Amino acid sequence: MKIRMDVEGTTITATLVNNATSRDFVSLLPLTLTLEDYSATEKISDLPRRLSTEGAPPGSDPSIGDITYYSPWGNLALFYRDFGYSKGLVKLGWIDSGVKALNGPGPMRVTIELIEK
Repeated sequence: MKIRMDVEGTTITATLVNNATSRDFVSLLPLTLTLEDYSATEKISDLPRRLSTEGAPPGSDPSIGDITYYSPWGNLALFYRDFGYSKGLVKLGWIDSGVKALNGPGPMRVTIELIEK
């Protein structure tokens, strides 16, 4: 599955993995969110509802460009810096191009849409 994110006028493309959490995320699209900076490592935003974590591993070790769902808080997390293993973190996919757009200060508006199933 492919998605497009418009981050304040910059287009980011991404590929989603085929798991229950990613499919549930896609069911929310199109979606407009405000991304907040968290720990100078990731941009996060609450989602309209919690996502399914059926069959998800207990956690993951995100890399730059990873798109994840943090199940304890129910939020989307887009990593623009490397980070260590986190329990409850489910990988949704990765950014194919444009990850540098997330490295700016402060909140950012993003519109996310599905472009290919």
